[in-house]
Amino acid sequence: MTATRLLLLGAVRGRTTAHGYQVMRDLESWSVDLWGSLKQGSVYHGLKRLRDQGLLREVASESPAAGPARTAYSITEEGEKEFRALLEDALGSGEDPAEIIAGIGLMTVLPRERVLNLLRLRLDALTVKRQRVVGEYERNPDADWQHHIEAIRYWAKTTDSSIEWTRELVERLERGEYTMAGEEPTS
Repeated sequence: MTATRLLLLGAVRGRTTAHGYQVMRDLESWSVDLWGSLKQGSVYHGLKRLRDQGLLREVASESPAAGPARTAYSITEEGEKEFRALLEDALGSGEDPAEIIAGIGLMTVLPRERVLNLLRLRLDALTVKRQRVVGEYERNPDADWQHHIEAIRYWAKTTDSSIEWTRELVERLERGEYTMAGEEPTS
């Protein structure tokens, strides 16, 4: 649900004002359907839920000539705080792949140095956790792990991959790739 909240808040925030269909189209353009489990019904339900929680506000309803009325939303001050907190958590420590991917998709709304700091925190957290989990196996390689060792091997491989990818992203950002908040686009 955290990735969904982040994506919905980010989509509305990016448009200033948006109705459910626009949010759904934006999420489709971000290819959320390829890696997320966000369906049309959950978009509308999620927007209403965020409204009920005071993170979005209804700003207008339009009645198109054909089809149902469309309710437009904008992000509230509390919604902006929640968006930033979710984004920073996704980039700095998120373990759910959907959260991380959502954070990557929205990272350019933050200043470069902030994103770099968050990604470095993520690297530190991944490294510490890897040492704790895999270290137990490495200290006791002759223990009777049975088939459970496969879970540790899986976890080690996926964590190593996450560490490598995060380091590479940090390097790309340090080289100036992508236009971040407060920067002039380069051509």
